[in-house]
Amino acid sequence: MKPEETIDFHLKVVWQNIANTYNQLASAFGITQALGYALINVQEDGTAVTQIANLLGVKSTSLSRMLNNMETLGLIYRKVDEKDKRSVKIYLTDFGKEKKKLAKKVVRNFNEYLNEHLDAKEKQQLIAALQKINELTLGYQPAT
Repeated sequence: MKPEETIDFHLKVVWQNIANTYNQLASAFGITQALGYALINVQEDGTAVTQIANLLGVKSTSLSRMLNNMETLGLIYRKVDEKDKRSVKIYLTDFGKEKKKLAKKVVRNFNEYLNEHLDAKEKQQLIAALQKINELTLGYQPAT
């Protein structure tokens, strides 16, 4: 089977192109696609570090490096959760909130562009197919 005959090949190519596009756009604002995605997912009342790790799908060493970088850039600060002292929450600084707004605008604009070029049926079919692939992936058990 040739790589271009596999589903995962096309998913990877499309995601890489989307990520590269977002990185180019984000660099104009002094951040990366990954930082923008992290900012978008930090809630007003703080977000647990473990939650961010799950949302980003990164390992703890990569997340730690990213959070340290975000702190250095003045985008976030960390605080021990008052209800659960074992948990650390991330909060956006005013500067982080500004960058979050910019990141959300970039995502909104890109999705508006996609919506202009995909009709409702194409979009619905794509989302349904991606959801099914995700379910199949999560349930996949290789033959032993």
